[in-house]
Amino acid sequence: MVSESDVTNWHHFRRGALDVFPLCLAVMPWGLLAGSFAIESGLEPLQAQAMSAVVFAGAAQLAATGLMKADASFWVLMLTTLIITSRHLLYSLSMRDRISPLPLRWRLGLGFLLTDELFAVTAHQTPTMFNRWYALGVGLWFYLCWNVASFVGIVAGELIPDLDNIGLEFAIAATFIAIVVPTIKNMPVLMTVLTAMTLSVFFELIHLEGGMMVASLVAMAVGFFCHQVRVK
Repeated sequence: MVSESDVTNWHHFRRGALDVFPLCLAVMPWGLLAGSFAIESGLEPLQAQAMSAVVFAGAAQLAATGLMKADASFWVLMLTTLIITSRHLLYSLSMRDRISPLPLRWRLGLGFLLTDELFAVTAHQTPTMFNRWYALGVGLWFYLCWNVASFVGIVAGELIPDLDNIGLEFAIAATFIAIVVPTIKNMPVLMTVLTAMTLSVFFELIHLEGGMMVASLVAMAVGFFCHQVRVK
């Protein structure tokens, strides 16, 4: 017999899956690119799929496979991946008050499923609004879509040459635009986004190494300063 709590949990789970579905569609070309690029970098199909299943980090996967293709050292690969995924530490700190009261199995599960998309969909929820089953629906559905897209990319990468040259990388920018724009609701966030965007383009034009990281740090500092001024 299905209990009332089971029905409620399923409702929250399904709602989370539906809410993240538009971002799943946006990230599909990105997953295709990650899968095909992994094959082009010399990984076997099973290895490429395992990377999506275990690593589950699009930007880090693309960077890692690119470094593998360039025969970079293990430590360069690890350091690059660490830097790219370091933003998840900020996500974790931001969500700590909602996740820390949960049992260990939930903390580990949601921690593994934590992505830009999961954070974007659940970040607006207060600790009292936060529902673990909703977050699980968001994370698990996105995980499934990412791995399906990667699988299709792996198959296509073996059948279609130069798949990474047809412009699929725009999906990366499109996904982050879809994530960021709805969060621009006050001046500190707007200034953070404008600073990051302007500096990223400028540093790219002057070919500054590590420009993206510098732009991110400066943008965070600007956003923090604007927030402090606004509070006062």
